[in-house]
Amino acid sequence: MPGTAQAAPAGPAAGLAAGGASSPAAGALDKARAAAAQTFRSPADRTVRTALPAGRNTAAGAQAQSVAGNPGLAVGVEGVAITAHGVVLQSEITSEAVPLDVVIDWGDGKVEKSTANGSGVVEHVHTYAKLGEYKVTVTVTDAANGVKAVNTLPFLTRGGDFTPHAPTRLLDTRNGTGAVAAKVAPRGTARVKVAGNAKVPAGVQAVVLNVTVTNTVADGHVTAWPGAGSERPITSNLNYTAGQSVPNLVIVPVGTDGHVELFNGGWGSVDLIADVTGYFTQSEAGGYTSLSPVRAVDTRDGLGAAKGQVAGQSAFDVQISGKNGVPAGITAVALNMTVTDPRQDGHLSAYPSGQQAPITSNVNFAAGQTIANAVIVPVGPDGKISIRNGAWAGADVVVDIVGYYSPAGKAAFTPFAPVRTIDTRDPESWYGEGPVPARGYIAQWFAPDSDAGGVEAIALNTTVTNTKEAGFLSVAPSPFPWLLNDHPDAPQPPRPNSSVLNWTAGKTVPNLVQASAGEHAIVHYWNQGWKDVDLIVDLFGIYESN
Repeated sequence: MPGTAQAAPAGPAAGLAAGGASSPAAGALDKARAAAAQTFRSPADRTVRTALPAGRNTAAGAQAQSVAGNPGLAVGVEGVAITAHGVVLQSEITSEAVPLDVVIDWGDGKVEKSTANGSGVVEHVHTYAKLGEYKVTVTVTDAANGVKAVNTLPFLTRGGDFTPHAPTRLLDTRNGTGAVAAKVAPRGTARVKVAGNAKVPAGVQAVVLNVTVTNTVADGHVTAWPGAGSERPITSNLNYTAGQSVPNLVIVPVGTDGHVELFNGGWGSVDLIADVTGYFTQSEAGGYTSLSPVRAVDTRDGLGAAKGQVAGQSAFDVQISGKNGVPAGITAVALNMTVTDPRQDGHLSAYPSGQQAPITSNVNFAAGQTIANAVIVPVGPDGKISIRNGAWAGADVVVDIVGYYSPAGKAAFTPFAPVRTIDTRDPESWYGEGPVPARGYIAQWFAPDSDAGGVEAIALNTTVTNTKEAGFLSVAPSPFPWLLNDHPDAPQPPRPNSSVLNWTAGKTVPNLVQASAGEHAIVHYWNQGWKDVDLIVDLFGIYESN
């Protein structure tokens, strides 16, 4: 039946390519990048001036002079971290109108040379192979006057690499873990200590949390943001209804005070739970490699596991490394995990093989419910993970792999302040054509082909609402460039057989998606149900390769 984690029977697809050469999705990405850019400065008054040795004076017939020659020679340096690994360096030179040699030592063993003439700004762009802190040295030489000016800029790459963390509970308002044992009030906030907690290091850039809301008495939503003086965004990370327990994976920047804020956007009190499964730091660790979603487990037909429902209070192992395009040596895997046809209420937990099952949960479900959640889980030494059914009765489990982290991975993550890029409910938005049609899709363009090669994946929160009957959403990269997506007679892309979220009639359902950007940085959102639905997409971050 539609709404389960498999594709519904094949039928005609209504392709709705939205956007175009002026697509606000690409514009939103550019703005988010600009807003997240980090600027480093070393002003001109830090310039060190020295005289050249006599033999270095190359001007014809000139004699080596003292530092008094070209007395105003100086250089101010500004570096802007524009991408995960890149820097735009501007050297502002003050000088007499004479020829100058400019040398940039990037601090990674690479040197770049150029020339200038008198005062002005010289710009260079560089990409570092590895994340980390570098000492950039700019040397401006005035050979005619026998003097040089040197300025040094400490620079830190913007992107973050991933370190997996054994699932650990940081917050549980039901029992006082990480906070007072009390429900979070309507329009209230719970603070989660991240940096320096549960062996998460100080200086952490962003954290991966599985956030669960439970004991709900009214409809509402939860928003995660870094706090510490930053403005709470209007976006949501998970939505809930009265009496519902809802989990969702969240990747959120950590505030300067080492905390993350969780806002209860409902008009009733709720309990909140937050489990850490990993974190990002601005140093070399595990880079990300995205995959077009591939189904690794389906207990309904025996794919990747024994055929038949997973018994209550039991676990099974899943081979991750060495299958489905995933190599050996990975540290963690990004999944979409779905439970369907459970016989009782319960939860699923994913964890590294060979370890004891944690008390944390990744998917919470009610009897008969089909529900999915994104999961990032460390992989055991044998390349496997374990999945446990915490209910007292059987349930079917479906697992789709969307990417993996490894020391060989080249894509680093940059978190953004959330930006809403699609809201089909809003006729004034850039996609103003109404709900996503049944069995149809929307194409969203995030970067032109000239930039697409550096975009590995895009972190999004997708929410489906105004649902009329059961269905499910698939997200996949476009196999075609934008000019084909935007054409009325565009060829139909292959229909995905994976799911990122499932819904039933009348429900509003969110889920985090780490969408592969593919070759063209274009993402397709497929409504795999048989009724139109409204779709909301919020941009949270980007993985960029070096």
